[in-house]
Amino acid sequence: MDMLVIYGLIGGLVSTVVMTLTEIPSWRKWHLYGVFEWHENQVITRKLFSISNDEKETIHIKGIFLFHFLNGTLVGIAFPFIIISLFPSFINDIESLLLLGILYGFIVWIVTLIPIHKPITGLSPWNHPLGKWPVVASLEGHIVYGFILGLIIFALFNIF
Repeated sequence: MDMLVIYGLIGGLVSTVVMTLTEIPSWRKWHLYGVFEWHENQVITRKLFSISNDEKETIHIKGIFLFHFLNGTLVGIAFPFIIISLFPSFINDIESLLLLGILYGFIVWIVTLIPIHKPITGLSPWNHPLGKWPVVASLEGHIVYGFILGLIIFALFNIF
């Protein structure tokens, strides 16, 4: 059980790093509004820490990445538990774990991001002022996250 937590922690952290790297081009092109998770984390950071309206436009990198990595790590920790509980025979099958990881990334995107984006930021993912590309970039980031998570979990189960 402890190893599942450690594997998920490692997988979640590494996957979040890779996902973050895929989000940098969106941030460069569309700034904060182009990276859904970062935009949400910015709003949450401002509200939690009562940041004044004078600082409203200031990007709070520490808060954005604190929540980004916290969420990515927690979601990563859940993954090996789900695999062991539902699909224990997939532990030694890289293709199955990669596919499950991709599906997991998609489900995380659907369940945790899409329903909360508008209530938190005031911007609809489906009718976004920047068009469809931020939602595509967000989905891509979550698919990459899931793929890397499946790869890391496979490696950890089969190396140790």
